[in-house]
Amino acid sequence: MVPPGGDSNGRAAARTSRAGDRRTSDSGSGGAGTAGASAALPKMATPRSFVLGALALGTVACSSPELTPHAGAGGALSSASSNGAGGGSSTSGGGGEGAAGGAAARARGVMMQGFYWDVPPTDDGNWWKHLAAIAGELHDAGITAIWIPPPYKGKNGTSDVGYGVYDRYDLGEFDQKGTIATRYGTRAELEAAIEALHRSGIAVYADIVMNHLMGGDPETFTVDGKQFTASTSFTFPGRGGAYSTWTWNHDGFNGCKQGGGWTQWHPWDFQPYAGGDAWDGLLGCEIRYADAADRDEMITWGKWITSTLALDGYRLDATKHMLDEFVNDWLDAVKGDRFAVSEAWFGDLGHLEDYAVATGGRTSLFDVPLHYLLRDMGEGNGAWDMRKLAHAGFTDANGDLSVSFVDNHDTDNAGGLHSPVVNLKMLAYAYILTRDRGYPCVFYKDFYEYGFGDSIRKLIAIRSSNGYGEGAEHAESDTNVYVYSRAGDDTHPGLVLLLNDGPALTKTVTTPFPRTSLVDAIGNETETVETDASGQAALPIAAKSYGVWVPR
Repeated sequence: MVPPGGDSNGRAAARTSRAGDRRTSDSGSGGAGTAGASAALPKMATPRSFVLGALALGTVACSSPELTPHAGAGGALSSASSNGAGGGSSTSGGGGEGAAGGAAARARGVMMQGFYWDVPPTDDGNWWKHLAAIAGELHDAGITAIWIPPPYKGKNGTSDVGYGVYDRYDLGEFDQKGTIATRYGTRAELEAAIEALHRSGIAVYADIVMNHLMGGDPETFTVDGKQFTASTSFTFPGRGGAYSTWTWNHDGFNGCKQGGGWTQWHPWDFQPYAGGDAWDGLLGCEIRYADAADRDEMITWGKWITSTLALDGYRLDATKHMLDEFVNDWLDAVKGDRFAVSEAWFGDLGHLEDYAVATGGRTSLFDVPLHYLLRDMGEGNGAWDMRKLAHAGFTDANGDLSVSFVDNHDTDNAGGLHSPVVNLKMLAYAYILTRDRGYPCVFYKDFYEYGFGDSIRKLIAIRSSNGYGEGAEHAESDTNVYVYSRAGDDTHPGLVLLLNDGPALTKTVTTPFPRTSLVDAIGNETETVETDASGQAALPIAAKSYGVWVPR
């Protein structure tokens, strides 16, 4: 890969680094100084380019015209290090995922996003205490891993959800930004929650926000003969050098968003790509990852938080806004055999596939195109062509690297990514939880706040008992009904999934189960249906509903 800001030989562009670990301002501390001049046009490093590669996208021919099996391997970039090989933290002494068998646990497992925007105060104290209290309940529901919110101090103290990151070394331990605790609790409560989750066999993935810093003190400085003032001084006096003496000043950033616009003094690390859908300069003080010293510091911190919290994996925030070379270096140096999934928010499948190539299979990716497809299904509310669900999204293109989801904290929240799946949401969950590929992620708010918990539990149980064998798309799918099946294996039965966005009907389906009695494991239909010698059966399905038919 030719890294952003690199030459044709793949070498990084020239970087300026400072001696020692500690940054100091060129002009002393703070001060009003001269107002910072925002660049009229953002300065850019050299263009970003991809080394394009082919992913295995095709399907395999099948002797039955009704069935189209998925390609078995899931793509040229499917990686044992992302959804395979190992899993548990080497520092944890056997966390949730390590104890459960790593790759095998993820292949059979279900992740939960364990928070949402502006989680309210809870009866049992704070969010870390709350997660500790429900650890056993999550285990019983079949949740095998949990993605926790950013655990470090934000610029707005207890009101900060964590993405306005101020001090990554403050996990709720130091009096900074008007509080010792983060929004979610103290460091001791965080560690107790992780211990409780691990005791329940649940792996813990922390939200890793590395694009920016926010909440610094004002600094006046000069770059290339121009004077700027920006909130770029981060000395963390409340922490007093504990865990790290590294501090930040303007030279660690390309620019800072303030007063509704950008003040920029270094070139962005890369030019926009993917048709402008990925760019540097997202928010806050943008860390300058073209600088090797900045990259090294973030790697040092990544190793620290991993060992400190005995993490089993990571959810990397906003990676399309960071230098690819840095993301790859960080994963190579920190991840080991742990799990990682990156939020590279590309709605276009081709762009997401390109990003998988750029990151070389080091990280799984959220299946954003599939989310939008499921949103469209819900918005169609009966007028959408259900056949579009066949071979859909990054989950079908590269299942070994895909994390499928219905909604998350951003899509559910009023903001730039607001795109909730409102109608037919359980059809969407039935889709991701029965497939033979992808690592499904359940949204906490859907499970606990929106009343879908019991239905999701049932689907997870079906996934555990019947979600085995090769998946097949069915030619019987039509504009109203989507049909999919799992063939089962030598010791586990399979299933037949029907998703109906139209009126109640009976659908004739050629199942993988000849001369077998089938029942609806969801319980929406109470009759037993017999298949004939070819596996064909007439399966009833209620209006705007779903059914999972399994051998009795």
